[in-house]
Amino acid sequence: MSNSLYGPLPDVAGDAGHVDHPPRMGFFTDTSVCIGCKACEVACKQWNGVPAGEHLDLLGMSHDNTGELGANHWRHVAFIEQPAPGPTPVDLGMPGSEPPGRSSGAETRTDFRWLMASDVCKHCTHAGCLDVCPTGALFRTEFGTVVVQDDVCNGCGTCVAGCPFGVIERRSDGTFATGARSDSPDVRNEGVAQKCTLCYDRIKDGQTPACAQTCPTTSIKYGDHYDLVAQAKQRVADLHEQGMTEARLYGANANDGVGGTGSVFLLLDEPEVYGLPPDPRVPTADLPRMFNRAGVAGLGMIAAVVVSFLTGRRR
Repeated sequence: MSNSLYGPLPDVAGDAGHVDHPPRMGFFTDTSVCIGCKACEVACKQWNGVPAGEHLDLLGMSHDNTGELGANHWRHVAFIEQPAPGPTPVDLGMPGSEPPGRSSGAETRTDFRWLMASDVCKHCTHAGCLDVCPTGALFRTEFGTVVVQDDVCNGCGTCVAGCPFGVIERRSDGTFATGARSDSPDVRNEGVAQKCTLCYDRIKDGQTPACAQTCPTTSIKYGDHYDLVAQAKQRVADLHEQGMTEARLYGANANDGVGGTGSVFLLLDEPEVYGLPPDPRVPTADLPRMFNRAGVAGLGMIAAVVVSFLTGRRR
């Protein structure tokens, strides 16, 4: 049985009050074909006016110069270097015997692999940021996506704590502390919560989001959410047949802690390797249990008062 707090929700937009709405739209990101070109990051920044070079950090972390999703990075391409899957070479102690690649240069090494993945807002079925926003600045669109209204957000930051993925963030002015909302011409939407909108302005006009439009390998696919989930499951099956049994889906389980996500990912390792929580959970998922416990506690207090009252009268 579906509800608005947790678990599967077949009609996300309908639950938000939209009538005769289009199908739920979303992303399917296939990391097995991502080449780390960052075209999606650039296209996202250009179309949405997200700060670019002036907020570029040289992190010294491989080719990753954005680090994580945030107010200035609505798309983030992660670069993960790790040992290639398969049996570990054994050094038998013989002269000149070394594991493959150990004695060669980086250009000829074959004992490691790159995992590259373009991360983005999940547009959750049960969105923690949306549930806790006190001003109504976040809203559910007719496409089932979650969008921030810049002119309504007061910069309180409650949504930042409510997101189990750490996606949404208030845009700072580059200093250590994020100040209150500001109309500074130097920093657009300073102090305002910012995140991916799934290019709401584009999809309303029947266009493809900028990141998916520009992806040269079609690693990022946009379309009907349920069609994309079916494609994702078939893609995993195909990879398993090819021997890539480590392939798995992330966000496609409607029974997880957020009711499934609008952005689905095909991963080649555990979610934690990509910086994703293994079991995301929306704050409202625990409300029924919390209310039940509060009710039991309340009844216990009432019973204690009644017993105390009756005992006092007898004396």
